Amino acid sequence: MSTTTPALIPFDDRDGFIWFDGRLTPWRDAKVHALTHALHYASAVFEGERAYSGMIFKSREHSERLKKSAEILDFEIPYTVEEIDRAKAETLKANNLTDGYLRPIAWRGSEMMGVAAQANRIHLAIAAWAWPSYFSPELRAKGIRLCMAKYRRPAPDTAPTASKAAGLYMICTISKHEAERAGYQDAMMLDYRGQIAEATGANVFFVMNGEIHTPKPDCFLDGITRKTVMDLARARQLKVIERAIMPEEMANASECFLTGTAAEITPVGEIDRYKFTPGKVTQALWDDFQDLVRKPV
Repeated sequence: MSTTTPALIPFDDRDGFIWFDGRLTPWRDAKVHALTHALHYASAVFEGERAYSGMIFKSREHSERLKKSAEILDFEIPYTVEEIDRAKAETLKANNLTDGYLRPIAWRGSEMMGVAAQANRIHLAIAAWAWPSYFSPELRAKGIRLCMAKYRRPAPDTAPTASKAAGLYMICTISKHEAERAGYQDAMMLDYRGQIAEATGANVFFVMNGEIHTPKPDCFLDGITRKTVMDLARARQLKVIERAIMPEEMANASECFLTGTAAEITPVGEIDRYKFTPGKVTQALWDDFQDLVRKPV
């Protein structure tokens, strides 16, 4: 296994509590029907968040994005941002977690079955569990390996690319499975124009001549961790450039790293035929990020 996730423990058979439609529910009882609209038509939005030392990192920003993603998918979550924030904190506490991962998800229910489902109830659930670093220390030291994905991120006029929507991750799952079968840890996705976009679940940065370059997020998610790392880089007086990056430009990069809630800051050692060496820029940003998320409130 390339990650430290306890993948052999089924997620439907665990102890603990899941916040489900306004109340804490025993973990195994948090169920939905087989004819739930979200299961058939991907009408679901979600967030991935981490808690450090009992505090959920940028909780409000995640809750705001969850609400916005639902609006983009043409439904309204029946809870305010403040109520969602409180529910996440309640879920973390109920599961006796100080460091952990949180998964809020909102979806259309089962009242109507068909493409149109405007009368369906909107549900919200929040789960939390222990999830250590996504990749092992050994992999982090040398950098993970990525191949190139065959699928591309869609154009913004063909899919709701500004949302964190369940359906947008179908091609990510396919691409990551193919990468793992080939001995890689992840895959790098191009966008619909053939430019570098992101990995299957994380944004990407390249260090070129002491500057940090990253694709402009105009057809994929502008990650909250991504924006945090950019702020940390600028605080170190590092120049951060958002621009279109063509695949062959990876030959000019000395370092490469991924950012995301699960990945945090993950060094990359290889993307296809391009090689990188985890270096001082990546390490400095990792140190700054750890200081930030564990800073006493």
